[in-house]
Amino acid sequence: MRDVRYVRSVDRYLRAGRLATFAYFTLNGFLMGMWIVHIPGIEHRAGITHALLGWLLLLLGAGAFAGMQATGPLTDRFGPRTVVPLGAALCSAALVLPGLAANAWTLGAALLVLGVGNGCLDVGMNAHAVQVEQGYGRPVMSAFHAAFSLGGVLASLVGARTLSWNWSPVTTLGAVALVGLAVAALAAPALLRSADDRRPVDAAAPVVNAPRKTPRHIWALATLALMIMLSEGVANDWSALHLRNVLDAPAATAALAYGSFATTMTLGRLLADRVAARFGPVAILRHGASLAALGLTAAALSPWIPLALIGWAVFGAGLSGCVPQLFSAAGHSDQGAAATNVSRVAGLGYLGMLAGPAVIGPLTHVLPLNLTLLVPVLCCVTAAATAGIVRPSRRAPALLEAETV
Repeated sequence: MRDVRYVRSVDRYLRAGRLATFAYFTLNGFLMGMWIVHIPGIEHRAGITHALLGWLLLLLGAGAFAGMQATGPLTDRFGPRTVVPLGAALCSAALVLPGLAANAWTLGAALLVLGVGNGCLDVGMNAHAVQVEQGYGRPVMSAFHAAFSLGGVLASLVGARTLSWNWSPVTTLGAVALVGLAVAALAAPALLRSADDRRPVDAAAPVVNAPRKTPRHIWALATLALMIMLSEGVANDWSALHLRNVLDAPAATAALAYGSFATTMTLGRLLADRVAARFGPVAILRHGASLAALGLTAAALSPWIPLALIGWAVFGAGLSGCVPQLFSAAGHSDQGAAATNVSRVAGLGYLGMLAGPAVIGPLTHVLPLNLTLLVPVLCCVTAAATAGIVRPSRRAPALLEAETV
């Protein structure tokens, strides 16, 4: 009878931790989505041009990369239970800053701080997701990334409503910041405690925090993340332009290119965990990246708008499960440095997403836009050919012990 109560306690503990992780992923997607929705109003208030905004957005990326690299070791040292709520609080509070910016200098500083907060939350919540996945002993990572996408959808709906009410960006972002702070606080008690938190501490033993060298296979995973997320960034920035400029599609039809990509990306992530549990992460990455390459090739070379839309949809479906497998493989490779390893993969992946426009833009001066899309095709082919790197090297740890009071 005691064993039954123990198992039920573990189940409740893990379910609560999983729900809390969903909350933080959704919150992250919602916060960043609200920033995106209000970019035009913030740009107008700051009195800057589109070109200058493009340069300032690099500060958002730089802040996120710096936050990721700093948060990884801190999360390994203090545990996601401590770092995730702080990262969520920082990201939430920083969201209001761009709305207050009155010029390029203040907007740049605001975006740098917002980027740091986003990077801190991103690494912390992914490290906790790895911990939850270890507890369940089966893939659950992709569903968390789907929650991030759903948070972005929620932001578009809320943003559209508040804009229709003529709310100013600072009013809306301030209200969202308060909601974010509340979520950060309310979800924190349900986060799982790390193994180190439950281990008896010898007061006489010295604390040694020797820095670890990042293994080569983590950098290999990070390089694949850069390639996959560069491909995702290309879809974000160039899918609508591809239909509009190459196939002369009407503006409303061209917008469906990104819509089809984003829809299948979200649906794929909701299903990817079950597929990974049945066939393994290698199959997800290999066949997913292959499918993505096939879809984007069809979209790039198609002379017909319907086939191009199908190609972008297939591209999203193929990419949907790839990045979660890379994050999961990095987190499970070394439990003592899980967050640091995740920060390396997430950091390079984020740089890849930012690099998408930078890579494709200059190439369009020498090649047609549809042919430049073969660059992410090559990235996907490379990921498919090297998918064996995500093969688990050892069995997942047993279920986490229940938290005791």
